[in-house]
Amino acid sequence: MSSQPAPDHRARVVPIRPVTAAEPLWRDLVGAVLREERQSQGKTLKEVAEAARISVPYLSEIERGRKEASSELLAAASRALGLGLTDVLSLAQQSLSRPQPAHRRDTAIPFAEVRLAA
Repeated sequence: MSSQPAPDHRARVVPIRPVTAAEPLWRDLVGAVLREERQSQGKTLKEVAEAARISVPYLSEIERGRKEASSELLAAASRALGLGLTDVLSLAQQSLSRPQPAHRRDTAIPFAEVRLAA
């Protein structure tokens, strides 16, 4: 009899690449910028909505990232806050480049161990 070891029938562990949450949505970034700016200026939704000629519920949905506003509406909301559209874009870019806290939901999930049975 040969002294070969018995074949290993255990599942091979294959690491998968880390899973990261989806990139932030444009509407979430812009909405957050508009809300932060409005609040820092001490303005109400109603004041900004009237100046921009947007309904209050619609502006609220834009700020919460629930609506994908057109560039015309974003420009109107920006102007109502004394900003240009390029200012809003710049602030959105700055928010993307800030370091994110470790406890956030969108941090990378470490490598997971996956076992596949043959």
